[in-house]
Amino acid sequence: QVQLVESGGGLVQAGDSLRLSCAASGRTFSNYAVGWFRQAPGKEREFVTAISWGGSTYYTDSVKGRFTISRDNAKNTVYLQMNGLKPEDTGVYYCAARISTYYDRVGYHPDEYDSWGQGTQVTVSS
Repeated sequence: QVQLVESGGGLVQAGDSLRLSCAASGRTFSNYAVGWFRQAPGKEREFVTAISWGGSTYYTDSVKGRFTISRDNAKNTVYLQMNGLKPEDTGVYYCAARISTYYDRVGYHPDEYDSWGQGTQVTVSS
């Protein structure tokens, strides 16, 4: 398994931007798919976005056009650029990783991932 550490969360106003980082250590990162999930109080953890080891990206509908996921394998880091933040984006954001045979495959459910970070809080005020 790979160890993951998220950073970059904070308190912002609606319309602002944040960039989250997910730094990996412990294993070769380049053949892992990485996803971002979020969890609001009282709600289940939900899929936000993911990137395959080949660079294919996938987004939930509510963040398309506002969020961008990217990866820098040389730095063992995945980024989540969040623009046009809304109060409904509030939650704890977790990155997760899964080793993948296929260059374009990712997981959409938390159970499909093996490694998780500790989470970073994102709060968007109206």
